[in-house]
Amino acid sequence: MGTIIERPRKKGPPAYLAQISLMRDGRIVHRESRTFDRRPAAAAWMRKREKELAAPGGIEAAQRDKRNPTLGDAIDRYLAETGNRIGRTKTQVLKSLKAEDIAGRPCEEIRSPDIVDLARALGTRMQPQTVGNYLSHLGAIFAIARPAWGYPLDKGAMDDARIVMRKLGMTSKSLKRERRPALDELDRLMTHFADRSARAPTAAPMHALVAFALFSTRRQEEITRLAWADLDEAGSRILVRDMKHPGQKRGNDLWCDLPTEALAIIRSQPREGDLIYPYSTDAISAAFTRACKVAGIEDLHFHDLRHEGVSRLFEMGLSIPRVAAVSGHRSWSSLQRYTHLRQTGDKWAGWHWLTRIAPHRPEAD
Repeated sequence: MGTIIERPRKKGPPAYLAQISLMRDGRIVHRESRTFDRRPAAAAWMRKREKELAAPGGIEAAQRDKRNPTLGDAIDRYLAETGNRIGRTKTQVLKSLKAEDIAGRPCEEIRSPDIVDLARALGTRMQPQTVGNYLSHLGAIFAIARPAWGYPLDKGAMDDARIVMRKLGMTSKSLKRERRPALDELDRLMTHFADRSARAPTAAPMHALVAFALFSTRRQEEITRLAWADLDEAGSRILVRDMKHPGQKRGNDLWCDLPTEALAIIRSQPREGDLIYPYSTDAISAAFTRACKVAGIEDLHFHDLRHEGVSRLFEMGLSIPRVAAVSGHRSWSSLQRYTHLRQTGDKWAGWHWLTRIAPHRPEAD
């Protein structure tokens, strides 16, 4: 007999846990469960599985599968148990890996050559940096499958494969982007967004979002989580919730200083809800990408605004500790890439778009 349990999530709509328990002679002989984003999907899976289990030999087959799970099973369990505590990118990567041949292999059969073959196949479609990211996300499952669930997935096989892939050049670290927007490029973008805002007042104020990303150095997802309750105007700082961290996806909250320009842009926003910028990252990304095409701007990402903002602070003569207080970098070594920059002043000083967005901007101390 199956049941569906609604489980609230920290953010977003609830999840639905479909559970099946079968009894024989007064005792439970089989249990299984899966988590779904929608109740109808959970109900459909439960009906299908109950029919399969009711067929002759169905329970026996399910128990054999349970004793010898596939890598795809391990991926499913990892996603079900981590929920939205892992990033969106990692979730998408793991789901896409389920389409690879290795996902159908039993965990106990997977060896380092199989992982190398996966990297080789991925390498026909993507750059070594991306292959490295994919295998890094998959490595999280190899690390916990045996101690957490008893799945016979060999972490040593992944460790050995990583050495081989690195030596053969199949994987590499991500390249640091050095793309910085020029003044005239952002002027074209801001003109486009201002016109768009005039035509559609309820749309995300992209001209304000772009300017804030540049002057605050905040990442896109961080911007969409900023709350009025976390703003310390007197201290010119804000609490950034769930800041990006390689080993901690939730609860990594950090106070970050707000440059004068960034605080002024926040103050110019209407206080109509809990969030300062109540917009989705998908909507912001799509609007930015479309605007770049319309404006004829090539190879510019929204994240490049953060790079520009950090570079600006160094060019203004700020020290590494002061820049880190704004950017939120926990490790100062991450800022070493900027140390070649020379103090050249502030190329965004007197930018007319800032005056239009935040007309009552206070002067910097």
